[in-house]
Amino acid sequence: MRVIGLMSGTSYDAIDAAAADLTLDGDLLVLRPLGSLRLPMPESVRVALGAALPPAATTLQAVCELDTGIGQAFADAAERANGELCAGRADLVASHGQTVFHWVEGDRVRGTLQIGQPAWIAERTGLPVVADFRPRDVAAGGQGAPLVSVVDVLLLGGRAGAAVALNLGGIANLTVVAAGRDPIAFDTGPANALIDAATREYTGREYDVDGALAARGIVVPALLDRLLAEPYYARPAPKTTGKELFHLAYLEGILAGLGELAAEDVIATVTELTVRTVADAVLRCGATEVIASGGGTRNPVLMAGIARRLPGVSLSTSDSVGLPSADKEAYAFAVLGFLTAHQLPGTIASCTGARHASVLGAVTPGARPFAWPGADRAPVRLVIDQGAA
Repeated sequence: MRVIGLMSGTSYDAIDAAAADLTLDGDLLVLRPLGSLRLPMPESVRVALGAALPPAATTLQAVCELDTGIGQAFADAAERANGELCAGRADLVASHGQTVFHWVEGDRVRGTLQIGQPAWIAERTGLPVVADFRPRDVAAGGQGAPLVSVVDVLLLGGRAGAAVALNLGGIANLTVVAAGRDPIAFDTGPANALIDAATREYTGREYDVDGALAARGIVVPALLDRLLAEPYYARPAPKTTGKELFHLAYLEGILAGLGELAAEDVIATVTELTVRTVADAVLRCGATEVIASGGGTRNPVLMAGIARRLPGVSLSTSDSVGLPSADKEAYAFAVLGFLTAHQLPGTIASCTGARHASVLGAVTPGARPFAWPGADRAPVRLVIDQGAA
């Protein structure tokens, strides 16, 4: 089955589309990457989304307009991916949509909202669409995240020691896979969220390219201490967070009373915050290796800092196991869509904290009848087939 996975992360600057040919072979799920595309989010949509996200106030009209605009942008991405990556022969689209709110009270997630109306994708491509993946896990008592943990467990199971899959998006999350214990997954805190917020506020740029600003700055101990005092870091897993907590106004509140600081020093300090919180979480898990993905892997200051605080722990990217680090989440949602099509669970209860594993998503039909194949048993391992497409 050829599945297109669509993903827009917490930076909401682009839509990633990855196409995969997926096959069940007994207990194995075989993924053959067909390629990926990265399309910029339309500027008008990006600006409107930034104006509507917490802590800003918004209106139902604005949410409705964004639901349509993001859905149309995702439809553009799916149409291009089908034509350019699948030769027009895709079977299914799996769309994460855009998270606009993750409702957390204490250690419980009460709800989660991803928008980007899938009807626009189905209408444009004629393909069935699986979307709205997270709410089913929340309804089952889970955090609704990190959903990539099922892919991490299938991909890293059987490796020696304790393997950690680390995603460095706007928020950092990890999955721990070790023999003899249940896998766990959780958000460690911000990865790029505060770095991007500070960079945008001080320089007008969207992100710190190659970590150049952080490299020129120095870490401010008083600011770092305040940042590390955030109670979220001490909470036990499973736990999730987002830009509802880690945003520019949050950073400005912590900066209050510290006097005027150089932009490079603030950016260096929030970069070090990510280094510390990620590395501390990895060390508490007893990791022997870390396999990283996401946009943060392109920040050499961030990656070098994590490596520095993890002596004796191997640090590589998901490219080393066959999944391009920039596209891993889009491929992961292609896998989740495939699992839903086969009526197989897309979660692992110990990773999300749910009462049980769940088949995920809501389905928007395509132009033609779709034979939902089903399967007798869930796969226990994911294999990446690097053969020619």
